[in-house]
Amino acid sequence: MNDQVPSTLHRGVKILHDPVRNKGTAYTEAERDALNLRGLLPPRVHSMAEQELRVLGNIRAKPTDLERYLYLIALQDRNETLFYRVIMDNLEEMMPIIYTPTVGRACQEFQHIYRKPRGFYVSYQDKGRIREILQNWPHKNARIIVVTDGERILGLGDLGADGMGIPIGKLSLYTACAGIHPTQCLPVMFDVGTNNEKLLNDPLYNGLERRRVRGEEYDALFDEFISAAKDLFPGILIQIEDFGNTNAFRLLEKYRHNTCLFDDDIQGTGAVAVAGIIAAMRITGGKLSDQKILFLGAGEAGIGVADVFVAALREEGMSTEDARKHCWFVDSKGLLVGGRDNIAAHKAPYAHEHPYIETLPEAVKALKPTALLGLSGQPGIFTKDVVESMARINDRPIIFALSNPTSKAECTAEQAYTWSEGRAVFASGSPFRSVKIDNRTLVPGQGNNAYIFPGVGLGVIVSRSRAVTDEMFLAASHSLANQVTAEDLERGRVYPALSRIREVSALIARDVAKMAYDNGYTDKQEPDDILADVRDHMYHPVYPHYA
Repeated sequence: MNDQVPSTLHRGVKILHDPVRNKGTAYTEAERDALNLRGLLPPRVHSMAEQELRVLGNIRAKPTDLERYLYLIALQDRNETLFYRVIMDNLEEMMPIIYTPTVGRACQEFQHIYRKPRGFYVSYQDKGRIREILQNWPHKNARIIVVTDGERILGLGDLGADGMGIPIGKLSLYTACAGIHPTQCLPVMFDVGTNNEKLLNDPLYNGLERRRVRGEEYDALFDEFISAAKDLFPGILIQIEDFGNTNAFRLLEKYRHNTCLFDDDIQGTGAVAVAGIIAAMRITGGKLSDQKILFLGAGEAGIGVADVFVAALREEGMSTEDARKHCWFVDSKGLLVGGRDNIAAHKAPYAHEHPYIETLPEAVKALKPTALLGLSGQPGIFTKDVVESMARINDRPIIFALSNPTSKAECTAEQAYTWSEGRAVFASGSPFRSVKIDNRTLVPGQGNNAYIFPGVGLGVIVSRSRAVTDEMFLAASHSLANQVTAEDLERGRVYPALSRIREVSALIARDVAKMAYDNGYTDKQEPDDILADVRDHMYHPVYPHYA
């Protein structure tokens, strides 16, 4: 407990308007005197537990998840400590509200529900002075940036500046799931325009009223942003998020070797999906090298999963060329095969020699995959015919409908279980309810990147690593799979319960940090107990004492 109130601390109404330090009705009698709060608050002092009870009552009384989202964002804007206490204590209930699927709807409505500025906007009109304006960010101890240009928000397409909800939501999960302090988190919208005509014609749209900047101008602006961020926040970790295919692979390849940077849509999705496959092997039997995966969708997420899966097979001694032959893709033009015209560079390594097949059902029947992964954003495309075919081919077919938000899922949990007679090993990107079938209750796993990126980020930050490598994501994948319990598997779930996610993140962070120490990516001396060091860095939402 502090004996004195720091002279620099806001007093009176100013501290009540500071979300980092505001305690609301939890200020003690002594604090109310010391901070000139008498008369500005109701007389009763409440505990945080009592405040949380009030918040939960209000949230649960709201008629829709979007209203609940707005209530929680308003709480975050006035009292971050209480916001994170509510989220952490009720993660399974709150995560679908602060992130997928509700955040997708919030982004679609962002210009209409805008209340108060949060995060940082870098736009095309700021070229030449990004470093100058970044100095306006109030928290000088930023350790992680999540940045998007809004071109491919979840499975919803180009939402321009309305995509700001994604960096805000992702960084809320960094804090809630991995304990990275809120003041160390910087959400950034990189606004270079939008090609969404509906937004451009909306008088309430908050972003630049122009079509997207491309080519050299885009690259120069992004390079200026990266340089300014690294200069102002030494050692900063940068996560690029929801960029379109046009830029995502290219930016990752350009910066990953000289910047502490990763792309969650590519690497995080890859790690979480492969973790689910590894865990599923404990249900289906067999080895990774026995698997043939058919992907629907050959964008960032699909190629990211395949790349991590190939890395896992290489770890077992297989050559890269042979490992890639275990991964097949159906995209918008049909089966990805050699000789097809105009194959994008990121798809080319997976264009195998095989007769061309036009449709997904035909591809399933011809290739006989052991696992079917949907990362296409095409709702309902895993039809009854597709699922029944997978169930005829495999005793325990692996079916992952990973597209977000829920409205974009390739099939529902109930459909996968019902059409496979309860034999499917199912996971999805967004949450689905448990399903009762044949006197059993099956709990679908949620293959959400929140199982991976918070722990990876925490490990990088704690170890002060200068790089984020593919090997770190593979280590995170194994770490996550190892934390799936026999009880989880018995219930059909190939991921741990969300209620355990802080412990999951801590163990992933330990393994990622260990790789940084072992491979010389950091100048920090390896501590005797890495896990203890990780836990010492994790933020806990408790009120400080000011008197």
